[in-house]
Amino acid sequence: MAAVLDALASYIQSMLMEMVNEKVHMLLGVSGEIEKLDVNLGYLKNFLADADRRNITDSTVQAWVRKLRGAMYDATDILDLCQLKAMEEGPRGEAGCLNPLLFCMRNPFHAHNIGSRIKKLNQRLDDIKAGSASFESIDLNHYEDRGRNEVSSSPCTVETTGGLDESGLVGEKIEEHTRNIVEELTNGEQAHSSEYNEIMISAIVGVGGIGKTTLAKKIFNNDIIQQQFTKKIWLSVNKSYNGTEILKRAIAEAGEEYLKAGNSKATLEQTLIEALNGHKTLLVMDDVWDYRAWQDVLKTPLVKATLDHGSRVLITTRHNDVARAMFAKNPYHNVVKLETEEAWSLLKKQVVQNSNDADQVEMLKDIGMKIIEKCDCLPLAVKVMGGLLRQKNITQRDWEYVLHNSMWSSVSQNHTDLNSAMYLSYEDLHPCLKSCFLHYSLLPKSKLLYINDIVGMWISEGFIHGSLDNFEEIGKEYYNELVMRNLIEPNARYNDKVVCNMHDVVRSFGQHMARDEAIITRSSEIKIPGNKSQSDMFIRLSLENEGSESDEFDWSSLQKLKSLRTLIFAGHTKIKHGNSLLSCSRLRTLHVDDADIDELAESLEQFKHLRYLSIRGTNISRLPDNIVNMKFLQCINISDCKSLVKLPDGIGTLHKLRFLGLNGTSINSMPRGFRGLTMLRKLYGFRAHMDQDWCSLEELGHLSKLIDLEINGLENVSSSRYATKSRLAEKDHLSYLCLKGTNGHGDNAQSVKEEDIPEKQRRHIEVFDELFPPSRLENLTIEGYFGQRLPRWMTPIAVLPLRSLRILTMVDLPFCTELPIGSCQLPSLELLHIVRAPAINRVGLEFLRPNHHCEVQGSFPRLRRLHFNKLIRWEEWEWEEQVKAMSFLEELTLEWCQLRCLPPGLAFHARALKKLCIYDVKHLSTLENFTSVVHLNVFRNTDLERIRNLPKLRNLVIIECPNMKVLEGMPELKILNLEDHDMETIPGYVQNIKPMSLVLDCSLLLLTSIAAQNSSLEWSKLRHIQQVKAYANDGGVQRKWYVLYTRDPFRFETNINSSDNTKKVPCLLSSDSRIASSSAL
Repeated sequence: MAAVLDALASYIQSMLMEMVNEKVHMLLGVSGEIEKLDVNLGYLKNFLADADRRNITDSTVQAWVRKLRGAMYDATDILDLCQLKAMEEGPRGEAGCLNPLLFCMRNPFHAHNIGSRIKKLNQRLDDIKAGSASFESIDLNHYEDRGRNEVSSSPCTVETTGGLDESGLVGEKIEEHTRNIVEELTNGEQAHSSEYNEIMISAIVGVGGIGKTTLAKKIFNNDIIQQQFTKKIWLSVNKSYNGTEILKRAIAEAGEEYLKAGNSKATLEQTLIEALNGHKTLLVMDDVWDYRAWQDVLKTPLVKATLDHGSRVLITTRHNDVARAMFAKNPYHNVVKLETEEAWSLLKKQVVQNSNDADQVEMLKDIGMKIIEKCDCLPLAVKVMGGLLRQKNITQRDWEYVLHNSMWSSVSQNHTDLNSAMYLSYEDLHPCLKSCFLHYSLLPKSKLLYINDIVGMWISEGFIHGSLDNFEEIGKEYYNELVMRNLIEPNARYNDKVVCNMHDVVRSFGQHMARDEAIITRSSEIKIPGNKSQSDMFIRLSLENEGSESDEFDWSSLQKLKSLRTLIFAGHTKIKHGNSLLSCSRLRTLHVDDADIDELAESLEQFKHLRYLSIRGTNISRLPDNIVNMKFLQCINISDCKSLVKLPDGIGTLHKLRFLGLNGTSINSMPRGFRGLTMLRKLYGFRAHMDQDWCSLEELGHLSKLIDLEINGLENVSSSRYATKSRLAEKDHLSYLCLKGTNGHGDNAQSVKEEDIPEKQRRHIEVFDELFPPSRLENLTIEGYFGQRLPRWMTPIAVLPLRSLRILTMVDLPFCTELPIGSCQLPSLELLHIVRAPAINRVGLEFLRPNHHCEVQGSFPRLRRLHFNKLIRWEEWEWEEQVKAMSFLEELTLEWCQLRCLPPGLAFHARALKKLCIYDVKHLSTLENFTSVVHLNVFRNTDLERIRNLPKLRNLVIIECPNMKVLEGMPELKILNLEDHDMETIPGYVQNIKPMSLVLDCSLLLLTSIAAQNSSLEWSKLRHIQQVKAYANDGGVQRKWYVLYTRDPFRFETNINSSDNTKKVPCLLSSDSRIASSSAL
């Protein structure tokens, strides 16, 4: 059930404690009843853990649980009312305390009414206490001894590049399946004739949790797939898919912006067609339940845009019927259970966290194998149990406790539709973490939600307990523990686990547990029970709208849900005049993004209990002035509300506000009194502006508890004294800081006349000089800075206090002539990203060694990723071999600069470098001696002639480097990708290397020569390569013509008629006359 009783009781007790601290109970004259309420809850907590556990298997407990849950929710409403009346009408003394005597004299009716309601509540709890005697229970203290009382704060190391969590890969079967499906997707054979308007579909079929998605991800990220398909789209399709959202996500995956397309199906389809037109596309549809997600939504645009270009579709599904209805290629690829040894290997991967654990875990193999047997060798169940065991000691006692837990048998006997491994993992969670897990399972699968969104909702729901100052940190720890337990999985496209996914099997389990009080459905299928007692049970509603508009959604149906506390709406919706949510007056959480809801604005203040308000990306044009009456608001997210130009003047009176998202709005000024938001933790899009002799930066000085802060418009600040008043250096909790000016100078610093900018530039530098960040800062972004020198706190001496800084990003520095030379001394720096710094022409030794007279050992000691982009006048990089630096650098990208050579110190010291990308470095002639590089991409480097001595190189991509002459010293090379559509002859260096695979995109003339085989000199240059896939475009149609060749066993296939080599004019062969030879050369 979504409300874990013990967690809910703890939340109410924390509310009581807050009331006691503020003397609200005395103010209302209800001290005795408040104390009795606290005693009642303390008594009932002894029964709650067992009641929660037995509620799933013991029907006699269920009625008692419902009564108690209802009483507890009523308690939160009453206590809210107590605090609200006190905040609205209770005068405060000098110490900030409420004056009980004055309040009671002025408000006798309120005091009496609240006192009566609390008294009735206590009577209900007395009756419920009496009912607890009817069943035996286990004391809560015993329960907590078995579980974990605190969540782990240990970070979970998850690979965030490449889209695949390698910890879930075991066994040879997955490798075999991968090879077979990659071959099926990439061969030139058309499974269905284009005359039937069909794209070849391959299907992966298997039960839930067996590893279909893991296999599909491995295929999606396969090197051959990545090179064969110019567009790759991954879509997770759920049981109640939303056609509009699927099209939007497909457009975004294709690299386009769906917001330009509007929301109608027709415009979205056309946008997708334009995005994919002429591209060979791979579409992966993961977890398909209904063939109509393809037939009615994606098929038409895919066929229109890509049918003639060898596009493919790969689906995963639990049902053969779905694959059959989509005309998938037979036979389907059926995924079976793991072998026991493979399952043991997977379990160990989840449990072993360091080399010292491996031997201990191996000693417990006998117990582990019995646990695996109970998991039926299903990969998901094994991973979940591994996540549970990771939280335990690696001892026989702890592992045997898991093995012999009675829940294995009781759940499987009484609820065959539930996963026993899931239930054991769920039972091991701390009560607060149970609530967070169940809440996560209610979130719409199609909705992209970030960790800030999710933790904000958890806080508003009362799931986070502890110090008010640490709610966000505690929430993040809860989130990370769900990751470590394999209950949610980081989305590999986002760094630092800011976005996660939940497996459908896990989601279904959570929704089953929350079934008594939550509705999760499509907007067109919502069914509210007509019986009041039944409708009052539901307090959470999660809706997905499947259409482009919500005219079909009956908003009046929500009027029945009088107890609704959470409303989450995914998909476009429209609230028209007359639609109302006013009957849902108990709402705590309202999340309705990307919607037409301007009519809702004036009624917002009716939601007195509201804590969380996210209307991001909507058309709302104003927040009501009386929003200040919503005293409990903790989160307001109005990011990307383009029509919003002003904040209410009284917003500074929302003293409980913790999150405010303003970025992407048209707001250009902050109201005075903003300093009253002293509880604010995360503030995005704060606008710096002047109003005569007042500056909005002054308001920040009082916000000492900020964790994240983004300031825009710093070019508007007229004097550095206002920056000083922001007191950034004193904000000890600050972890993320973004400082933005607007330079408007583009890439070319010389485009602005110097006489027009000196005063503004001087003032800009002075302002930034006073924005010294605190020492705890981990992530710093500077954007739109137009000083010639960097802020003084980035000098070598001043930068040392920033010992926690992990990420430094600097964007748009049109006049700056130096890199942050102190950054080499930062002990925690992992990523350095410099974008658009056109005035820099030289990077000297000071970048690595600020004091030339002092040898620095190990500059950039933890740097892993270094990106330089659009330093368009950068010509020289000095770094000799004797200067040690960047020993842990893994990825280097250089883009759009004038470098003639890479420094010798880079190749000598960057021995951990795995990925090297060189784009548009026009004058670079040689790349050599990078002994650790595995992936090398070179693109439009017109002077590049030689690449040599890369002994570990496995993947090499060369695009439009016409002067390349030498490739040598790369014995491990597996895949070579050459692309130049003007290429008319195969470069001679291809004959001197032996990659396993060559992917060639060239001119039609060259491809025709290759198709002629032995009658062409070009053939002899590549016939020694095991696999060759060569393509040519035809006008705007990408990769229309192809040659496919395998050396052993020999296979040759093309759709070019090369019989007339003198004309070099290809003719498309009919399907039955395509050249396919099985003879030897």
